[in-house]
Amino acid sequence: MKEIASKVTPVLSTKEEILHDYFTCCLSREVSVLIRKEVLTGKAKFGVSDDGKEVFQVAMAKAYKRGDFRADYYRGHTLLLALDLCTVEDLMAQLYADTDNDPFSGGRQMNNHHASPLVNKDGQWLKHTERYNLSSDVSTTGGQMARAVGLALASKKYREAGTSEDNLFSDKGNEVCFCIIGDSSTSEGAFWEAVNAACVQQIPLAITVADDGYGISVPKKYQTTKESISEALAGFETNGLDEGMDIYHVNGWDYGALCEAYEFGINQMRMTHRPALFHIDELTQPQGHSTSGSHERYKSKQRLSWEKAYDCNTQFRKWILNNGMATEEELLGVEKRAASKAKIGRDKAWKAYSKPLKEVERFIRTQYDTLAEQFSANPDFAALYKEAKSFYNPFRSDFVRSVRRVLVALRGVQHPTIQVLKNWLSEEQERAHQKYHTQLYSEGPDAALRVPVVAPAYAENAPLKNGFEILNTFFDKALQKYAHLYAFGEDVGQIGDVNQGFAGLQDKYGEERVFDTGIREWTIVGQAIGMAMRGLRPIAEIQYLDYLIYAFSPLSDDLATLRYRSNNQQIAPAIIRTRGHRLEGIWHSGSPMSVLLGGLRGIYVCVPRNMVQASGMYNTLLQSGDPGLVIECLNGYRLKERLPENLGTYTVPLGVPEVLSEGTDLTLVTYGSCVRIAQQAIAMLERDGISVELIDVQTLLPFDLEHRIVTSLKKTNRIVFLDEDLPGGGSAYMLQQVLVTQKGYRYLDSEPLTISAKDHRPPYGSDGDYFSKPNVEDIYESVYALMHETDPIKFPL
Repeated sequence: MKEIASKVTPVLSTKEEILHDYFTCCLSREVSVLIRKEVLTGKAKFGVSDDGKEVFQVAMAKAYKRGDFRADYYRGHTLLLALDLCTVEDLMAQLYADTDNDPFSGGRQMNNHHASPLVNKDGQWLKHTERYNLSSDVSTTGGQMARAVGLALASKKYREAGTSEDNLFSDKGNEVCFCIIGDSSTSEGAFWEAVNAACVQQIPLAITVADDGYGISVPKKYQTTKESISEALAGFETNGLDEGMDIYHVNGWDYGALCEAYEFGINQMRMTHRPALFHIDELTQPQGHSTSGSHERYKSKQRLSWEKAYDCNTQFRKWILNNGMATEEELLGVEKRAASKAKIGRDKAWKAYSKPLKEVERFIRTQYDTLAEQFSANPDFAALYKEAKSFYNPFRSDFVRSVRRVLVALRGVQHPTIQVLKNWLSEEQERAHQKYHTQLYSEGPDAALRVPVVAPAYAENAPLKNGFEILNTFFDKALQKYAHLYAFGEDVGQIGDVNQGFAGLQDKYGEERVFDTGIREWTIVGQAIGMAMRGLRPIAEIQYLDYLIYAFSPLSDDLATLRYRSNNQQIAPAIIRTRGHRLEGIWHSGSPMSVLLGGLRGIYVCVPRNMVQASGMYNTLLQSGDPGLVIECLNGYRLKERLPENLGTYTVPLGVPEVLSEGTDLTLVTYGSCVRIAQQAIAMLERDGISVELIDVQTLLPFDLEHRIVTSLKKTNRIVFLDEDLPGGGSAYMLQQVLVTQKGYRYLDSEPLTISAKDHRPPYGSDGDYFSKPNVEDIYESVYALMHETDPIKFPL
């Protein structure tokens, strides 16, 4: 471990640079103070800031180059100010949730969640090598770590490839990913998994641990072994000859040492691609963790006294004076200038945010005044009128809520002003839709839903292949077609995955493109996210669907929300490949669709019934800018399928169900492995004169965009939903989509049925599978009973 202490003058720093750094630190601190004031006066809802963390960020900025990336949590505005990536107005606009002026998220994220544009509004990549890149921040503690591994791994892959087309994404892999995490968050498993993954893969990941001694109120003696993350990680440290990481331990108030550590450490990383840990110790938090409480409740008087003395800005000031870099008068001038700039920026941001609201307020009050002339005797209206007059710093939603209630209070009344309010309300609701409900998925030319549909084409004598051979053929064609396509996961490389979908492809395309990983689902997904954000096309495998739960946080909190939370400025068209449904045992036969449907909005969820269909889905996703999850059938790899002539160009449209057999008595809706057992049950029902229309939904997200299922229901007037999820899970979701969203309830002549698995996970063995998951006899008996209720004479029990 390298302990770095202060030097008189940081490398290559002039007086002008040092005073500019001090100005940035002062400006950042003033912004932090204003953030707290704006929340406490009711002008904003919640605030986190950089107070006590300024100096190490200005030192970091000196080593940060265009093309580099940052993965942060929910602070870090000092770095942006140091790199001139934003203004005070920008920071305050996000604090106010200003949907028109927040450049980082369009008002969708709380303050200090930053992002820089990686794509334009049409989803076309911008030139990353010309930019200081900020990957969109998340609040989940430790959540930035997995993505950081992927961002750094992309540099390694570009270095291995030797070039980047037009240097759009990389300059021969010389970029570093800066990742910042609080000391207490290093207790998270994601941190340790990411550190291990970075060291094993030897990628340029610069991890800064900001150590202020506490995790909100919990001191680090309860958080970190030896109360020092750098000592706890000593076993990871390299001696320069073996794999591992470099570790630097620096006090966060020591400007000279911080500049030296980042200057030297990051330069080393660009040469070696070895990860590094920068343990920035002895930091303070003068305003506490956030605006939700005071740190004085849990810190001792001695600690508070020490923090006052060793505040990094205070120590930086002393360092400048002690080394004769500036006079007291000069520093006072810097501080005054910073305070003025912060307040001017705050005032400009508030004016930009509040001016449209004041215009709305004047408009609403004018309409209410007009209505009051006639309806002041209406007690409900009178109360709302009075309330509107007392609004203080109102939000736009306050006016919308008020108008909606006024329209209720005056329902049935004829007055021209009421129509004016209705028109205004309609405009506001459309505005809210555009500001808050768009860009969950791509809405531009790169949308997966816009990929041209290419039907499978079969030769007359099309060969029969095992399902895994179909996939293997497709992945071979895809790796040949897409130079930036990578595949990785547990056992994917050398043996070609446990079901042989990539068999032989590492030998053909190299270990750089088809490779194994450790058993670490969180960072496997993180690799996919970061690589996809940097222009690569990863297919990341999670060996079994049950194990996707390990990776649920990066999938749900990061990948699924990325486009939305960055307001369409960032994308990660990653493909996650897994397998599930029927096999044997509690952890190898899962179908937890309700879990996925509840947490993965923003990722397309594909549920193919066979491997030809899966190949078409992969091909669709590879041509889009949207992320997708493909769940292959565990029991389908050795089933025979006809090989299409156009495998590799054939696509499956997302959100378009397929009618597999037509019928007139009943519609049966299912997907995946359940399709085959449904077909067997339908053959039995046909012998009893029951005609079933079988529909494979193909994708659960999106679900039946053309409402093909309700078209079938109009014909049959009866419907059954079948899957392997628990009761009230995936089958209930499909029922809601068809009967509620598609208004299918209007066409029912019988009660709708759902057929699902039991409440528990399936036990081991064939008997456990039969009695726990829907089987042919379950389907037959349920459908027959439904038809018996309809016509007991024709279908006797």
